[in-house]
Amino acid sequence: MELRLEGLSVTVAGTDLVRELSLEVPGGQVVGLVGPNGSGKSTALRCVYRALRPTHGTVWLGGEDLAGLSLRQSARSVAALTQEGGGDLDFTAAEVVALGRTPHQRGNRSLDARERELCREAMERMDVAHLADRGVLSLSGGERQRVLVARCLVQEPRVLVLDEPTNHLDVRHQIGLLSLIRRAGITVLVVLHDLNLAAAVCDRIGVLSEGRLVATGTPREVLVTELVERVFGVSATVVPHPLTGDPQLLYTLSPHTPEEGTT
Repeated sequence: MELRLEGLSVTVAGTDLVRELSLEVPGGQVVGLVGPNGSGKSTALRCVYRALRPTHGTVWLGGEDLAGLSLRQSARSVAALTQEGGGDLDFTAAEVVALGRTPHQRGNRSLDARERELCREAMERMDVAHLADRGVLSLSGGERQRVLVARCLVQEPRVLVLDEPTNHLDVRHQIGLLSLIRRAGITVLVVLHDLNLAAAVCDRIGVLSEGRLVATGTPREVLVTELVERVFGVSATVVPHPLTGDPQLLYTLSPHTPEEGTT
């Protein structure tokens, strides 16, 4: 399913957080949003999973205006992993994963056999099956993150929205999650801070700065020395990965970046 942001703007308390953002996420592709802190990445994602209403513009979901769908309808198509997705209730990991079926259910009926198998498979894929009976508040940050990804998979979305999904994950689980995203075959819009991870997982990348889209294209087209220094304020040498050919950035402090402790 194609996802399209058209002229998206978000203004909060007189501050423009996102400015006329237009971005296409073709069906089945992984598109990343990167940019400095405060550039509007998470705000744009909140409009897609309907935690925030854009001031102007439209989010199109497979040709339909997302705002015209009921919350249940959109939740059947869009699953989101947010930075604030942990929650404060000490459900078991299995119970949290099962919540992914909520948009597809009516009333308080129990999960059927297919749904229970779906939950089991998702937990196996995310390496959290052994945590099924543990309370989520007792889990490490990385374990909880993997439980929440499993919940998204159980939702059977056609669009997956991920805000910093590798937070708290060790290297093995970062690679495992990103490999899963690549193989999922669904439309993915993901915010990543690590540009090298973005280069490895994304078909296309959009670069945000001060709420505006300043570049979009394939990782090789976007992740170039001049743009990285201009947007992120760091000097980087871009080299091809020896196995995949994906661009990899080797950083040095930009001469324009003040040293720590200076003004």
